[in-house]
Formats: sequence, C-alpha cells, structure tokens
Amino acid sequence: MTGCSVEEATCGGGEYPVMSIGGTGSACVPNDEEPPKGYTRYPEGKVPEHVGDEWDTYWQTHTVDEDGKIVEVPQGG
Repeated sequence: MTGCSVEEATCGGGEYPVMSIGGTGSACVPNDEEPPKGYTRYPEGKVPEHVGDEWDTYWQTHTVDEDGKIVEVPQGG
C-alpha cells in the first residue's frame, strides 16, 4: 500500500472547476483566468473536488441560472 489516493481529481493542479450556466456541463480553468462565457464558478462550499464526491453527484441534477440561483435540472435536460 502506497498511501496514494485513488480518487480522481476534478481538475488538475493549477486549475479550478467551473460549471455551465443552466446546464450540467463543467470545465477546468487555469487559476489565473476567469470562467469562459456561459460558465461560472461553483457556489462557495459546494465545489466538487473529486469525481463521484458529494458535490460532483449533486451537480449532475442541479445547476445555476443566469441570476446565480441554484435550480434543479429539468428531466431529460
């Protein structure tokens, strides 16, 4: 046993995750850049850190709207 984590990080070093506004898409952005058009930062305290963690799972069924309000994603959307 090596003690290394088997969890896959959401983004690589020097990057942070962003989510698409109105959808469940996500991307990784370099720390020194702002999110691209159509994307926003995850709400504070609700940022997924590893694939399959609590927030990664949550954001598969939720998103933020144009006003920054957390909403459920419509079925089939």
